[in-house]
Amino acid sequence: MTESFPSKKSQKEISRMKISVVLGTRPEIIKMAPLLKILEAKKVDFFTLHTGQHYTYQMDDIFFEQLALPRPRYNLEVGSGSHAEETGKMLIGIEKILLDEKPDIVLVEGDTNSVLAGALAAVKLGIKVGHVEAGLRSYDRTMPEEINRVVADHVADYLFAPTPKAKESLLGEGISREKIFITGNTIVDAVDRYLELARQKIDIAGQFHLKSQKYFLATLHRQENTDNKQRFTSILDGLSEVANIFRLPVVYPIHPRSRKIMDGLNRRPNNLKIIDPVDFFSFLQLESNARLILTDSGGVQEEACILHVPCVTLRNNTERPETVDAGANILAGTVAKNIIASTETMLSRKTDWTHPFGDGHASERILNIIMEAQNG
Repeated sequence: MTESFPSKKSQKEISRMKISVVLGTRPEIIKMAPLLKILEAKKVDFFTLHTGQHYTYQMDDIFFEQLALPRPRYNLEVGSGSHAEETGKMLIGIEKILLDEKPDIVLVEGDTNSVLAGALAAVKLGIKVGHVEAGLRSYDRTMPEEINRVVADHVADYLFAPTPKAKESLLGEGISREKIFITGNTIVDAVDRYLELARQKIDIAGQFHLKSQKYFLATLHRQENTDNKQRFTSILDGLSEVANIFRLPVVYPIHPRSRKIMDGLNRRPNNLKIIDPVDFFSFLQLESNARLILTDSGGVQEEACILHVPCVTLRNNTERPETVDAGANILAGTVAKNIIASTETMLSRKTDWTHPFGDGHASERILNIIMEAQNG
């Protein structure tokens, strides 16, 4: 359930405000794409600041091209590094740009180091912060993403919660009710906007000789999974057994970092169909046509739920519990036998659940809320 739209603002009122959108990773680009398109269409004074946290063509540039997004005005080209290195470089670069540009509000999305740096740099300069996808909690402080989203929520002026459960989490942490708005999730906007276009433009299934409902899709990149040799090996074994037992190929578009770690293990299950990272249109196609998805990604849990594809989450917790409550998802953990059992459970379920992430108008709602609040 989402809250009602604030009143529409005139173009004159919109033109009073300058907005900075800070992003740095593939998921942020996808989830902010509908909002960027609305900002562009309404001729809002805005600019995109890209941290360069994701920086390869397949993980970055292709998304701006494919989604026809305005190019970032700035790119810090931070690249990879430790959490401290990444965040420190981002803070220095973002602060300089914000001092020059003097935006009225900085928008960040999600739980990455780019979100943490963008929110901290802005609030220390006295610039308003809007956190898109606020209130998500795994309650696992060993996850770097959990630290990032908690800090961003507690310094933000506008918290755009995707669901009522996310709002309740924020209220439970003592955040003022007046700062919190249930908007729905912008990923619904993105799927609604781009799924049919993806089907028209891309034939990824044909490229890899896949038939609809005749394969599983896997994603695996979380640090707590890939950096732990025993856990990574156990998950790979589970995926391999899933392919054997259910007699369907497991397609795994592998993150460059995960591939490097797998190569170091000298372990490459020969019954997994490992492919390079794919663009958003291709991935949407792979998701929508899969029989089932196995993932450690929070965003993919959402997308599977929206697309009515059963999901097995390769973690012991999730910051998207709504997907489990809806019957669209199950927590399997990382032990091979549990991954197999969870796959069997989800394959037996009907896919007629109602997804909890809103009506596909989250981006418009977010802009209206900002304008209403800033212009009084």
